[in-house]
Amino acid sequence: MKHNHFSRLNQYRSMWVLVFFDLPTETKKDRKAASHFRKDLLDDGFTMFQFSIYMRFCASRENMEVHIKRVKRSLPEHGKVGVMQVTDKQFGMMELFYGQKPTELEKPSQQLELF
Repeated sequence: MKHNHFSRLNQYRSMWVLVFFDLPTETKKDRKAASHFRKDLLDDGFTMFQFSIYMRFCASRENMEVHIKRVKRSLPEHGKVGVMQVTDKQFGMMELFYGQKPTELEKPSQQLELF
């Protein structure tokens, strides 16, 4: 019984960070900056969800804050970047489609069941 309560609680404690961006790619310098930003996200454990949307699982809000600070430190000089936080519970309620067919949400491999 206690285990069930913990995992339900954990769905609200564990978080997902989503980073959305629209970066200019007109010049070689812009393309390099955009590429560098993507590489920084990947190096910090983010996974590409769609071309300009990356996501990362965080076991706690404290851990999430660390990763959000890293994203802010690597922001490119130009372009729009959004950072969104959602609970694991909210993330799990996302509906995904390929064309008109519903599809399963594949969680990245870094999400490990600890208990």
